[in-house]
Amino acid sequence: MTAIRVEHLRRTFQVSERQPGVRGALAGLFRRQTRTVTALNGISFSLRRGELLGYIGPNGAGKSTTVKILAGILVPDSGQVEVLGRVPWQQRAATAATIGVVFGQRTQLWWDLPVIESFELLRHIYRIREPDWRLRLDTLVEMLGLGPHLNTPVRQLSLGFRVRSDLVASLLHGPQVLFLDEPTIGLDAGSKLAVRDVIRRLHRDQGLAVILTTHDMDDIEALCDRVIVIHQGGIFCDGPLEELRRRVSPERRLVVDLARPTTLDLPGTRLVSVDGQRLTLSFDPRQTPVPELIARVAAACEVRDLFVEDPPIEQVVAQLYAAAGP
Repeated sequence: MTAIRVEHLRRTFQVSERQPGVRGALAGLFRRQTRTVTALNGISFSLRRGELLGYIGPNGAGKSTTVKILAGILVPDSGQVEVLGRVPWQQRAATAATIGVVFGQRTQLWWDLPVIESFELLRHIYRIREPDWRLRLDTLVEMLGLGPHLNTPVRQLSLGFRVRSDLVASLLHGPQVLFLDEPTIGLDAGSKLAVRDVIRRLHRDQGLAVILTTHDMDDIEALCDRVIVIHQGGIFCDGPLEELRRRVSPERRLVVDLARPTTLDLPGTRLVSVDGQRLTLSFDPRQTPVPELIARVAAACEVRDLFVEDPPIEQVVAQLYAAAGP
């Protein structure tokens, strides 16, 4: 069943401009110059219930604009959008009751109140039955390790626990769709793992549909099966993560831990890096099958350990951006 349907979505903004210096400032008082920036240029996609989508692209590509339209915060210039069968900017209250939103750079909690009081206020705003609210709250607080911080004012929380609290706030009313806009930006490793674990478990156990926008490619690799790459307001590619890898390059890497320093120069491979007695070789498995390459390495030197891996996802995405052009 479709959770989100987007067809030919377009959104532009007017941006003010002025010439530098005093003359430019004075001219701007009488005649303001503007230019039109196209944030979204007719994009179309859909998301099934229970699907976890990575929505990525360079800064200014239109990711946050898409999320704000889907959440009912912005109105598009044209196009059709349905979130759980509703037009979000026309049915804002009904839509808000069925979605959750986390913006990593801003909080939805009350700055001077203890965290638990913000959660209490949200219970009344969403009109959640107290037993349902208590059950979800206890479960989420335990999953995210928030227990010791419930009585701390939001302004005194570290960034990691503030984001964890925002995630709880977005899930207290039991949404069917969750929008995550840079949820792990600036977080320490422990907080990132905690946030990822909650998202993964809710997606698996409750069939939550999730759209995740991020520049952290570890988040994408850990959570998403499908990825949309958006560039200059249009969808550049859409498909499974492995398909995007193959689209960029079939390259794989063989990492070899040697018993003693040795130079390897094998046909069909390229030396990527040397770190002490660890060598990383790049190869095309279509031209050099993995078993054949491993046999050749074992015959050429004494090996302590080896394994085959894909290139870092950051490299794949950087090549996708480069292919899309400036």
